[in-house]
Amino acid sequence: MTAIECIKWFASDERLIQMGIGGKVSAHLNKQKIVFLGATGAVGSVAFDRILRFSEVIDVLSLGRRAIDVKKSIAKVKSRVIDIHDVNTYSALINGYTTAICTLGVGEPSKLSKTEFVKIDRSAVLAFAKVCKSKGVKHFQLLSSVGVNKKSRNFYLRTKGELIDKLIQLDFERLSIFQPSMILTPQNRYGLTQALTLMVWPKLDFLLRGELRQYRGIKVELLGNAIANNLLLAKRGIEYLQYDEFMSLQ
Repeated sequence: MTAIECIKWFASDERLIQMGIGGKVSAHLNKQKIVFLGATGAVGSVAFDRILRFSEVIDVLSLGRRAIDVKKSIAKVKSRVIDIHDVNTYSALINGYTTAICTLGVGEPSKLSKTEFVKIDRSAVLAFAKVCKSKGVKHFQLLSSVGVNKKSRNFYLRTKGELIDKLIQLDFERLSIFQPSMILTPQNRYGLTQALTLMVWPKLDFLLRGELRQYRGIKVELLGNAIANNLLLAKRGIEYLQYDEFMSLQ
């Protein structure tokens, strides 16, 4: 295996999936109402905080397994604790929202069984998306991973690829798929493997050129900002966003 092949393999390895971690934003949409699943995670919390600054966003609903710390002075924000595996605990809450953001996912897949991983990363996310579609949500944004493919030999990448295939079938007016490689966080959350990766990965940028740029690590702040800023662009259809797109959305 060559050095480049090693980089490709490690960048899309299940240990890095969800690991915590063009042009200026100018085409503004009308007032938006956002429903957010996963706002308490490393990436989600950054995107959520940035969204609160947007005057274009007039209503934000956070759904998740934990409540978020919402300042009472921010009237446009609501937080609800739900069972992510039971749509009946949140379906009635999703009325009148224009956009959905989903950053829900397993932080370290190797610590869960494959069945548990599928239950969270595919089944729960797809159920949320279906409710959003039925309630009239036009734009759906998903935090996924580089290298996902429904035909991949890698179970985790294949599962995420199958999810994207199902989301495409739901036919949202706009579907945004964010595909980071290594997400660079200030703190090590998953032990020795992540600690070493966080130290080494940024030093590999000189190797990651051309088509390999998609495997460059991205700081969690930049990824979260990109997810938030992308809301303000008037687009339609399916878009896949990777490293270069994240940087252009700053």
